[in-house]
Amino acid sequence: MVTFTDKDVYMKLIRFLCFFLVAGLASSAFAADSPGMATPWQLGLQAPVTPVMEKLYDLHSALLILITVITIFVLLLLTYVCVRFSAKNNPVPSKTAHNTLVEIIWTVIPILILVAIAIPSLRIHYFMDKAHEAQMTLKIVGYQWYWGYEYPDNGGISYESRITPDPTKNLSPEEEHKILGNEPRLLTVDNPVVVPVNTTVRVLLTASDVIHSWSMPAFGIKMDAMPGRVNETWFKATQTGTFRGQCSQLCGIWHGFMPIVVKVVTKEEFDAWVAEKKKSASNDAAPAAQ
Repeated sequence: MVTFTDKDVYMKLIRFLCFFLVAGLASSAFAADSPGMATPWQLGLQAPVTPVMEKLYDLHSALLILITVITIFVLLLLTYVCVRFSAKNNPVPSKTAHNTLVEIIWTVIPILILVAIAIPSLRIHYFMDKAHEAQMTLKIVGYQWYWGYEYPDNGGISYESRITPDPTKNLSPEEEHKILGNEPRLLTVDNPVVVPVNTTVRVLLTASDVIHSWSMPAFGIKMDAMPGRVNETWFKATQTGTFRGQCSQLCGIWHGFMPIVVKVVTKEEFDAWVAEKKKSASNDAAPAAQ
């Protein structure tokens, strides 16, 4: 039979409190300074770049404070119980079976806490559900194992996006570095998504084979792409830059090789990109017509 002395209990409680406080502080302190992808030793969320992610980030921060307060309160309560009612300080144990007031309190307070969490959670849920007055549409199709993108509002531009370099070629680290340069491994693609800044983008997701999931942490998006069904979400990137994500649904042996890269550019740069894509598509169609 394992027994613990009072000292053992106190030391375990102190260690747990120290670990929790350090992790909580680090979660805020080490949130990514530069948006786009996670950084080494990062514990917090990525910096938000869309209205949805801003709301999720604020809710996360509020919940972190709430659970810290609850954990400290419970820890102090347990510490008091361990000290006050130890065999040394309380040789004759109480025969109290229950206390009606205490039982009501420890039932009602958690209910109120859950209601306080549920209200902002539901508000965010409906806020992120569908785009209102969207300015453009982006259709995303998941394949095994790459992504297809279509721009129905911009001349029907469509293309495929695959990881680089090709993971099936078993390249050496030196060869991979030569191809990638300063780009991150497993998070680089040949054809990224390009969208304009400060534009409400309706996102339609589906899949051709199995369930995939289009996940972009900095945007606050994690939406399943399902065969035979079209799911909808939206985003509005508030700053330019390159943002990275991955398929977050187990979709097969190459699940880990379906990165997502979104380049948010100025509206002028986006218009130039659309014109270039249309020109390239017309040039490719000309030889086929001949």
